[in-house]
Order: sequence, then C-alpha cells, then structure tokens
Amino acid sequence: MSVDYLRPDERKADRFHDECGVFGVFGDSEAANLTYLGLHGLQHRGQESAGIVSCHENRLYAHRAMGLVSDVFNADVLENLPGTQAIGHVRYSTAGSSNLRNCQPFAVDYARGSLVVAHNGTLTNAKELTSDLESLGSLFHSTSDTEIFLHLLAHNREGSLTSRLERLIKDVKGAFSLLVMTRAGMAAVRDPYGFRPLVIGRLRDATVFASETCALDLIGAEYVRDVEPGEIVEVDSKGLRSRQTSPPTHPVRQCIFEHVYFARPDSRIFGQNVYQCRKMMGRILARESAPEGGADLVIPVPDSGVGAANGYAQELNIPFEMGLIRSHYVGRTFIEPAQSIRHFGVKLKLTAVREEIEGRRVVVVDDSLIRGTTSRKIIAMLRQNGAKEVHVRISCPPTISPCYFGIDTPTHAELIAANRSVEEICEFLKADSLAYLSEEGLHQAVKDAGGPADNVRRYCNACFTKDYPVKPPNGSV
Repeated sequence: MSVDYLRPDERKADRFHDECGVFGVFGDSEAANLTYLGLHGLQHRGQESAGIVSCHENRLYAHRAMGLVSDVFNADVLENLPGTQAIGHVRYSTAGSSNLRNCQPFAVDYARGSLVVAHNGTLTNAKELTSDLESLGSLFHSTSDTEIFLHLLAHNREGSLTSRLERLIKDVKGAFSLLVMTRAGMAAVRDPYGFRPLVIGRLRDATVFASETCALDLIGAEYVRDVEPGEIVEVDSKGLRSRQTSPPTHPVRQCIFEHVYFARPDSRIFGQNVYQCRKMMGRILARESAPEGGADLVIPVPDSGVGAANGYAQELNIPFEMGLIRSHYVGRTFIEPAQSIRHFGVKLKLTAVREEIEGRRVVVVDDSLIRGTTSRKIIAMLRQNGAKEVHVRISCPPTISPCYFGIDTPTHAELIAANRSVEEICEFLKADSLAYLSEEGLHQAVKDAGGPADNVRRYCNACFTKDYPVKPPNGSV
C-alpha cells in the first residue's frame, strides 16, 4: 500500500473539522458486522469516507476508504475484521481535507499499547494544541483535528484511561463526541457542553455507542440513555461504569441544528424525537407567517423539509403534497450535457410534479436557507412548471453566522442572511413572499415537542445569534 505523505503546505494547515457519525460495539462476536450496519444507519451524517477498526487477541484490524458504507465494505472485508469490539466512523469534511489520510477511526500502537479514536465535532483550539504537540515531537499525518486526541492520550502516559481522558477534557476546547478503544475496552466521551449527540445502547450482552438512536434501531439494540455532557462512560470485562467530569453548574449547549436539519427524523436526539420537533416547527411557523391571501398547496423541499411542511399544512388545513421529488441515487457528477440545460445541477436531485403545481399558489417549506442559490433555482423550476405563486417558508431563524462546533456552514461572507435583509433575500429568490421561523418560535417548538422548559439555555443557537458558548478559533469572527 502506498504511503500518502503530507505535502509541505498541508503540514502547517489548520485542522479541518468534520460532520460525522460514530458507532461502537463492545462484547459481541460480530462486532464489525454490527458496526457496519450501524454506520449504514448513520450514513446521512457523512458520505465522504467510512472506516472500521476492530480488536482481536490484542491486535488491531482496520479498513478505511473513501466512499459510502456500502461501497467501502463487503463480506470479504468484514471477514478480515475479527474481534468482539469495534468502532466505526462515517465522515463528511469541509472543503480542502478530502483524502484518505483523514479517514477515521485513527489507530496507533505506542508504548502503553494501542489506541483507536473516532470523533464527531470540532476543536476550537486545535491550532494551538497542534503547535504545542509538535514542539513536544509529535508528527501529524492528517489535517483532521481528531488526530490531536491520539497525541494527547499518548503523551499523557500516567494513570488509568479514565484519568487521562479527564486531563484531555480539560485540555481541549469545543465540540467532541468521542469513542476511544484500547485492547482492553472502550470509552465514550462527550464534551462538557454536549454540543453533539452520543447515546448508549444494549444488544444482548453487548454495549453499543452511537451518534443517533436510529443506528441502534437498525441492529435491534435497546436505547439505554444518552452519554451526558462531560461524562466518560467506559466498558470492559469488568462491566460498564461512568464518571462525570463537569460540575453541576456547568452550562449545557446542545446543537439545536441537529433538530432542524442534521439528524435523521426517526432518531431521538437529546431525548426528543426529531420528526416531532420538525413538525412542531412547521406548526409554529404557520402561526407566525401564514401567506397573505391564502395558498392552495404546501410542499416540502425533500427530505429534511418534510416534517416542517407537514406541520405547516396541518396547522393551516392546507393540502400537503410532494410537489418536488428527490432522486436518492445522485452523488457528485462531473458530466453535464454539451448543450446547457437550465438549472441542470438541481434537476439531477429534484424534479417538480407539474400536475400538482400548475396554476396553484404554492408554499415551499425548507429546513434552512444558507447561500440561497439552490432555493432560487427551485423557485424558478416551480414557476416553469406553472406555479401561480411561490411563497417560501423556512423552519428556523436566519443563519447569520458560521458554526465552529461540527456543522459545515459557510463563511460569514457566503451566508445570505448575514448580508441581506429578508426583503432583499426574497427579491434574490424571486419568491412572492419569504418568512423564517422566529428564534422564540424555534425554542417553543422544541419545548412543545417534549423538550425541557429551559431549552433556550440548554441549546446552542450561535448560527442564528452569534452568541458562541465557546470562543471561536482566533481570527474566525
């Protein structure tokens, strides 16, 4: 196998963050097979690369590659991943860090044995930590901030894994839901703010960790509970145990965008069903911004807009239809027709159902509006298919600031709501009207869907407010 060395310009690059899913199994003879299935359930959290590392008789076995889970793994590959414990990872990265060296889980052998890590989130002090570790002699082989965890654990050689993880939690800043595997067992760690989700499951005598409950459902595992913010949960031959590292007064800031867009609708995130949250967002959006003069039809932008559109239609008693159909088999394409076809890229993914749209006043509900370019093309497509009016409704507040905690939102300059008023955005989209869910409405929706009454304080909504719970990297804002 060829070695993929870092180019000189990449050695000094900032750490890139990932949108990811993690999955781990301890105590089952089919650990790798179950992890493969779990990664299928988390495929929506990352489509760029996938990897599994297993442990058998004190030896690590790994397979990582670019592509979807079903492309990366087959029966022969899984046959070569033996053992009763394994962790896996699916990844989607920011631009510039798409290559094999950044595929997780990362695994190393060192003086105290073996370490494997898989991580979802972003470290805001990654640049400083990298510089400190390099001064101590660390050599980095990737541009992912996940590798920092390996070096910190390897340098902190004194004490048990629990005590080393406690020191690690104090050193790193930002968002991390982390799985760590040694030859003896496995640990799950969540940052003190609890930005990204991580849950514990049970399958027969095995312990399972996953980013979302939908992955537990796929393998028939029982949901036990969430890993709490600031908690270290360990499992080995002695059983399951946990340690809380955060004081009771430490604030919790779970990512509200998981409910808006990122999580799968059948998952329970932070204790709540995602679909019910999105449906309630649509209901409250309808109360706040029913189209003046009425509408004939509510349609979602599939797939993430379906729940909110359903709630919107139910609240106003307007028919709900799938007026846009999404192709589930489209990846990135480099082939385009020799003759230009208008909005070709959007048409690869979405097509309009003329028979539902023609001559009607349509409300289009989407989960979020980031750059606005795709929404503009969708509206043009609806008009080409005979829509009489097109009213756009967004089931979250305007996104005015980038995320530094594990969601790949664009820079401030690229965020349309950061640089234009609602009226200006509506004009850019060429819509008949545009309205967003209010910040108060968003938190009310989470509460009404069964969330905590104090959820305004428990959620991070910095992408809507610029109120960051943790200081962003230097020079970012």
